[in-house]
This record gives sequence, structure tokens and C-alpha cells, in this order.
Amino acid sequence: MTSRTAVTRQKLFDAALRLVGERGAAHVTVDEIAAEAGVAKGTVYYNFAGKDALVDELLRHGVDLLAARLRAAESADDAVPALVEGMLGFFAEYPAFGQLLVGELWRTPGQWHDTLRLLRDDLVSIIRGHMGRLADTGRLPAGVDVGTAAAALFGTLLVVAVDWQVFQPERTLAQTRDAVLVLVRGLGGA
Repeated sequence: MTSRTAVTRQKLFDAALRLVGERGAAHVTVDEIAAEAGVAKGTVYYNFAGKDALVDELLRHGVDLLAARLRAAESADDAVPALVEGMLGFFAEYPAFGQLLVGELWRTPGQWHDTLRLLRDDLVSIIRGHMGRLADTGRLPAGVDVGTAAAALFGTLLVVAVDWQVFQPERTLAQTRDAVLVLVRGLGGA
């Protein structure tokens, strides 16, 4: 992919994300995405087969960015605060992506259900790795299933991030992170 193509695709991703975040993917047209990006409608079709392919690639692109942040927590001394900070920070930077992700994950069965299943599994597996390391070192409470803990943390952070951005935007990242950490540590009896 040339740098020009990459720049154009990013403009289309950004435009689609703004519009989809406002109205949902089903209520956005290719014409609107092109206009928002400042390109011709044909540019959308040159880069993607259509709106559905663009949204599919947008979901993959966003999850790749989020996965990179979650993987970065592997080098932290305490993975849970790093995971919480990474995921909340990502959604603070990309709030419309959080809205898209929550909206499409809860749509059953949604148009991007198969793609989202794979992407969700990728994210939860990264968190599962961190939870497994906690279990291996005795820092996960006895009887807590690693897979359930990973899914619970992922779901909690996703919903908290959207709630924060939509209903409590005056809160800071630090306040939101600290509230989640108090909850997580409190449930573990720590």
C-alpha cells in the first residue's frame, strides 16, 4: 500500500468513524462518508468494496490499535492498572470507536458479527494472558476462572469507557481508571 493510499484510507476511516459514532453504521451512506472525508464517492469504492467493507476494515483497524495498547501492558510490573489505563485511554482518544464497538457487539446478530467475534476473541485473549499470569503468581482469587475474569474485565472496561464518554465526560481518565481499579481490587478482596 502506498503512503498516499494509506493517508486516503485513514481519512475515510476518520470520516466514517465520526459519522458512525453519531448515527450508527446503518444510518450512514457512502455519499456522506465521501463528503465528510472531502473525497469523491469513487474514492471510497476505489479503497473499499463499499460501506460494509469500509466498516469491517474500520473495526479491524481500531481493534488492532487497541490490541497494541493491551499488549504494551505486558511489560508493566502490575498488568491490571496498565490494562485499565490502556483501554480507557484508547477510548478517550477514540470515543466514537467505543460507541461503534459497543453498538455492534450488542446487535444480535449484527452485520459484522463474525468479524466482531474474532476481534473480541483477540482482545479477550490478550487480557486472558494477563489474568493467567496473575493466577500463576497467586494474585487472582482462588476459584476465579481466568477466561471469565478476562471477559469480565474487557466488558467492564468497554461499558465504563462508553458510559464515561457519553454520560460523565467531565471526569478525567485518572478518576475513571481509579474508580475501576478500586472496584476490581475490592472484588478480589485485596
